[in-house]
Amino acid sequence: MAVELLLDTGAFVALVDRSEKRHDDCVAALDAWTGPIVTTEAVLTETLYLVGPQWRAQRVCLEFILRGAFQLVPSSPKSLQRVAVLMERYRNVPMDFADATLVVLGEELETE
Repeated sequence: MAVELLLDTGAFVALVDRSEKRHDDCVAALDAWTGPIVTTEAVLTETLYLVGPQWRAQRVCLEFILRGAFQLVPSSPKSLQRVAVLMERYRNVPMDFADATLVVLGEELETE
């Protein structure tokens, strides 16, 4: 069974935005990765917001999903219940919605 790589917003933005400090590191890491790369709709939404309103940057984000480079995993009602539990538990950190969806996805996929 293949091990999945969870893609967070920071790495997603760095992949798209060449001016990001970690752009080259993220590109190199993903070039070297041979397994599936998964993310959530919340991470995609947050990434689209952070790259700004320029269609070109947003299109690059969407193309990663549309061409199958990243698998977009939707949240189920059960996973959203777990998201709510985590956001409440870590409200003082705080844990935002996108981060919580990735934690739950990791739990569901049993990633380390």
